[in-house]
Amino acid sequence: MSDASNAAPPEFTSLTDHVASLSAEGHVLHAAFVKDEPVLVLAEGEIMIGDRRVAPHQDAGILVAASDRDGIYTGGEDGKIIRTRASGESETLAHEKGKWIDALCVKGETVAWATGKTVSSRDSKGQIKSTQMASTPQGLCFLPKGYRLVISQYGGVALWFPNTDAAPEKLEWKGAHLDVTVSPDGRFIVTSMQENALHGWRLADSKDMRMTGYPSKTRCFSWSHDGEWLATSGADAAIVWPFQDKDGPMGKAPKELGVRSAKVSSVAFHPKAPVVAIGYDDSCVLMCRFTDAAELLVRRASRMDGKISAMAWDETGRRLLFGTEGGAAGVLTLP
Repeated sequence: MSDASNAAPPEFTSLTDHVASLSAEGHVLHAAFVKDEPVLVLAEGEIMIGDRRVAPHQDAGILVAASDRDGIYTGGEDGKIIRTRASGESETLAHEKGKWIDALCVKGETVAWATGKTVSSRDSKGQIKSTQMASTPQGLCFLPKGYRLVISQYGGVALWFPNTDAAPEKLEWKGAHLDVTVSPDGRFIVTSMQENALHGWRLADSKDMRMTGYPSKTRCFSWSHDGEWLATSGADAAIVWPFQDKDGPMGKAPKELGVRSAKVSSVAFHPKAPVVAIGYDDSCVLMCRFTDAAELLVRRASRMDGKISAMAWDETGRRLLFGTEGGAAGVLTLP
């Protein structure tokens, strides 16, 4: 595949011969490329970095994970927030003794996490600030510009500047909000909800937007490289919403890619091309070209391996890493 922004995958009906299998031997919680190394975070407590395994939380399980180009950030049953580098070296950034880490996000050298009703954020200098929420936070993400955190919870989201004493600003919508994501340009905030729907806000004026019709909950989001489309799980196809103009998806129908008889459990937009990798609850993986919905098979279905629980592209878009709840995993290298 070319590295150009208008690149498209080669015309193969199947790419399964270009997948190198990995044996994760545990529930894959998170997938990433760190310093060009494929990394899988396992719920049982290990992190696979290439062909090496490390256990930064010792005997504790890993509950949540996030990553950037330089490291993997994990929150464990031991209450620790740990950063692990591609070298395998680990550093404890915070320790919430006697508590579990419920949510985690990272941007650069800044990391935020939630324990109970408390949200904490550690800046690049190591300073930690905390705030108390009215209800238990479910999801966290940083806005792309500045040091500002979005917190999803019951009744909507809160926007918090950790470096100020001001109370978090609220964007309200009735119901339980689970995961949260922000568009790459920072214009839109979108949450998944307990009631099999998405809700969004236009940040400039707090205008609400509603995205419904899902047969199950959306637990995975992925933005296109240009921020114009949002791919989501939770249906028998990847549901992809348009965000090109100022009103986002309001009054517009989404695209449906990779329709199958299994539910989509994971989605990952290619970092440069109009292509979406789609993982299903029967462990099948397809790669779909956005322009004409052409499909390429990456992994055949195998119910015994469980659902695709994590996927990630490398920076060049040449490799796709994926893992399942049952411990199967692989790396696709595009020819």
